Amino acid sequence: MSPDSTSGRTHTAGALDIRNIIGGLLGTYGVILTITGLVADPETDKTGGVNANLWAGLALLVVGVGFLVWARLRPVVVPETTD
Repeated sequence: MSPDSTSGRTHTAGALDIRNIIGGLLGTYGVILTITGLVADPETDKTGGVNANLWAGLALLVVGVGFLVWARLRPVVVPETTD
């Protein structure tokens, strides 16, 4: 049977899409760093006056959410074959 004459049934990769896994991990680390930046000593003398934990955490949150949105808007379609 040729690829063009499949039954038309497809599904998405879902939770196993690598973008979901990466987005979840980056988001988790982002939350941890953001909370650390808000409640812990910022140690701005070591970073030149910048709260590095807070800004790195916020950046990780933005990138993690970006990955999750990307996976939601453009899902990987897996064709179902009947071999």
